Amino acid sequence: MDTGVSHIPELEGQVLPGKVFPAGDAGGDARDDYDGHGTSMAAIIAGTGKHPSGDGAYGLAPGAKILPIRVPNLLEGAATPSWVDAIRYAADSEARVINISQGRAGTPKDDGARAEAVKYALAKGKLIFAAVGNEGETLNRINYPAATPGVVGVSAVSSSGEATKESERGPQVDLSAPGDDIVTACTGKTGLCTSHGTSDATALTSASAALLWSAHPTWTNNQILRVLLNTAGKPVDGVERNDYIGYGVVRPRVALPTPGDPGPADVYPLPDLAAAAAAKDAPVPSTGGKITPSQAPQAVPAVDKDDSGTWRWLALGLGACVLIGGAVTAVVVRRARR
Repeated sequence: MDTGVSHIPELEGQVLPGKVFPAGDAGGDARDDYDGHGTSMAAIIAGTGKHPSGDGAYGLAPGAKILPIRVPNLLEGAATPSWVDAIRYAADSEARVINISQGRAGTPKDDGARAEAVKYALAKGKLIFAAVGNEGETLNRINYPAATPGVVGVSAVSSSGEATKESERGPQVDLSAPGDDIVTACTGKTGLCTSHGTSDATALTSASAALLWSAHPTWTNNQILRVLLNTAGKPVDGVERNDYIGYGVVRPRVALPTPGDPGPADVYPLPDLAAAAAAKDAPVPSTGGKITPSQAPQAVPAVDKDDSGTWRWLALGLGACVLIGGAVTAVVVRRARR
């Protein structure tokens, strides 16, 4: 779900037939990227490195497939049909990971229709990741759907493992990933672009989930998320989470070889769904439809500076991906533009 995914060498054979939801005056189909953002996010996830020059860009999970769902270039209001319908369309597809590199300021009251679509997707066994936004130095607003119960809000970290200055902070932050100087295939003249932001971090988090799911295809969305949380590099001050990097920086190179106990299949591992259900006195959706209480993720040791370096993180994660292989479908959604 993004601005579309263009035909570039690194994504040849990786992109499935998609669908277009109303996108202003842009014509064409889901393979017509009217902005370029969707192509870059797809390449961060599933770029294969194939290029006529012999020097193409790799994504973190080049065995993944991309289902392009083209949506408007701004995340519309919660009740706007095209976005709500797009999430539900993704939920009904064979995709397992929904990547939303986009956000819009709002309130819980305004999030109703989209929140119901998210619950529907979770009940269908999907994982949903969304960018928390790039206005940390200015407005630092609570953006949705990152703050929507059931969505994993993702912030960005630099090569030092610290949250980037632009990354927004707050209770909506659940996980983080590298989001500075990210090199990816793109539609530019050189075919390579360097970008930054919580959009990129969200794509890398989605790719990490795809890697883990390819290694454990029978695990549920709850189990994949729990392992990502449990193996994340924690804040160096020893707290379980903070408002800058959430429960920590995703570490696929740790999660893949040493995932630990994935826990119960039917319990959503973050507390927001249970809190929202308690506030509304409503059931909590979970895989299989079983109503169960939420549990906080386990704490793990902090990441040292060397281990959290962006290049090292990506290189080792990619190596694990090449060894494991497997095709896991990912859905890509665009970053915040205001």
